[in-house]
Amino acid sequence: MNNKKKITAAISAVINYIKTEEEIQGTRPILVPASVPEPFASVNLWRTSGRQAQMQMRNLMQLKTFHGLKLR
Repeated sequence: MNNKKKITAAISAVINYIKTEEEIQGTRPILVPASVPEPFASVNLWRTSGRQAQMQMRNLMQLKTFHGLKLR
C-alpha cells in the first residue's frame, strides 16, 4: 500500500515537471538567426592562408631573435 502512494507521488511529480517545462517553452520566444550560414560557407581560404603566412613569419623572426643568425 505504501509503495503505491510513493509511485503515484513520483509519477505525478514527473508529470507536473513536464507540464511546467512545456509551459515555459511555450511562453519563451524562440530565437532563430535570420540566416544560418552553411558550415563551410564562412571559411575564407585567402584569409586563412594569409594568417598562416603571418604566423610562420613571426615564428621565423623569433627563431632568428633568440638563436641568432649563424652564417658560415
